[in-house]
Amino acid sequence: MELPMFTGMPYPTGKEYHYPKAGEENPVITLYVVNLNGPLHTIEMRRPDDPRLREFYVTMVKWATTTKLAVNWLNRAQNISMLTLCEATTGVCTKKHEDESEGWLHRQNEKPLFSKDGLKLFFTRAIPQGGRGKFFHISMSISQPNTSMDTLQSITSGDWDITEVLAYDEESQLIYFLSTEAGPKQRHLYSADTFGSFNRRCLTCDLSDSCGYIGGSFCHNMGYFLLHCQGPDVPFLSIFQTQRDDDAVESQNTERLIEVHKLETNEMLKLTLDNMQMPIVEYHQIDKDDYTLSMQILKPAGFVETSHYPLLLLIDGTPGGQSVSERFHMDWATVLVSSFGAIVARCDGRGSGFQGTNLLHRIQKKVGVLEEQDQRDAINSDILNKPYIDKTRVGAFGKEYGGYITSLLLSDDLSPARCGAVLSPITDFELHASAFSERYLGMPKPDPRAYTMANLAHRAAQFLDKKFLIIHPTADEKVHFQHTAKLIAQLIHEKANYTLQIYPDEGHFIHNEGTRQHLSQSLVNFFEECFRLPERLFEEELDEENEDEG
Repeated sequence: MELPMFTGMPYPTGKEYHYPKAGEENPVITLYVVNLNGPLHTIEMRRPDDPRLREFYVTMVKWATTTKLAVNWLNRAQNISMLTLCEATTGVCTKKHEDESEGWLHRQNEKPLFSKDGLKLFFTRAIPQGGRGKFFHISMSISQPNTSMDTLQSITSGDWDITEVLAYDEESQLIYFLSTEAGPKQRHLYSADTFGSFNRRCLTCDLSDSCGYIGGSFCHNMGYFLLHCQGPDVPFLSIFQTQRDDDAVESQNTERLIEVHKLETNEMLKLTLDNMQMPIVEYHQIDKDDYTLSMQILKPAGFVETSHYPLLLLIDGTPGGQSVSERFHMDWATVLVSSFGAIVARCDGRGSGFQGTNLLHRIQKKVGVLEEQDQRDAINSDILNKPYIDKTRVGAFGKEYGGYITSLLLSDDLSPARCGAVLSPITDFELHASAFSERYLGMPKPDPRAYTMANLAHRAAQFLDKKFLIIHPTADEKVHFQHTAKLIAQLIHEKANYTLQIYPDEGHFIHNEGTRQHLSQSLVNFFEECFRLPERLFEEELDEENEDEG
């Protein structure tokens, strides 16, 4: 792939790098271990001899012991994976676990944990948990010395997900992890026994009023935990000590966290926000036939039921992602709520994560169709029925895959959205990375129908009466400007309406602070103009207010 660079020299130059697109030739990966002790010696780690891995990805590599490393191999179709333990001195890889899925295999780059002797292995895998499909739970594989036999046990179970395995304490034989057991919008720290009945306990649930979304890490001796509270209130960092009561009855909570030092309280940020008109955050659920739509709604601080507010729908996610959570978040949309009196909504429907694999895998071979329908239903069946929403002032924004869904929504005749902005939108999945597109749509050859159906080009004629802002950095290395160029060619052909804003030589992750500020201001300006009441209506509203005051 060649990216043109336009600025800084008389003639544009091209920046080349490898980027396999859907259905094209993938690079062949070879994994080596180099011995740095004594004469330089290079050994290739040999993948499992299995015809299903003819084309493959290496999604994870981690040292298990000083002489063994864990390697995860995933086939090109991304529905078969093999976790192996490789001898660094010989290159022989022994299969420890194999996964297969009717859909794609999700979360394939997570690193397992090992005991010090390398005989115990902890990893997450999707396990059936009833009607909602599979959820990710911790499995423990124990190698029996002097045999090739392994025992595999599930340490956790339930219709919720383990989101991260943090640490294993050899002395107490406890495994520590983050999970959604308290609710999909939250993350809490738990510990579980790795023996007996695998009792588990929540160590941070008592913090849930101020801190429902937690991240963190343990120190090497397991005595202290660095807790990163990420919401719903202003984030903070604290060091906690783990304390156990060895005399307690097994069924009781024998462990707790005690705060020993606050590293970062973000007091200045708290004081600043206390003096500002911050949005009111609400959570809703819409029950459909056999699934639930989760929604987050931001309302202005001075919200009044009898007023009429414009609505902005933020469409963030890629498949398996999550837009609705208790994580603290501030961006240009917060400004739109606080300064311009808009209401902002986010929605997680089919294709989103942390609600079981049944909901996740429904979008396979038909990306965009169900997500667009869920976003539209969330607006039409719930928010637009509220008397305080102005049905004539509805907009949407998304980036990357979210930009694709936003474009679908904006071009849908049944959608109430009148304006939309997209940043680096995917418009044609054949132009996108092979690993991403093939995961959800399969190979484009010999049957390209799934790709043809997903292409935005056939929607171009439906942008005629919409305000459509496309923003794209020209050196975007992830979603190439080629996506936008091809869509614009079709929009011009259909005489459709659009506005284009580019950022010359900027990449996908915009690093320049000035460019980021310009982008935020551009989005605020676009939606402020889109949501502006016509002069006549504005004058009528002023008259009504004056009459009320009189």
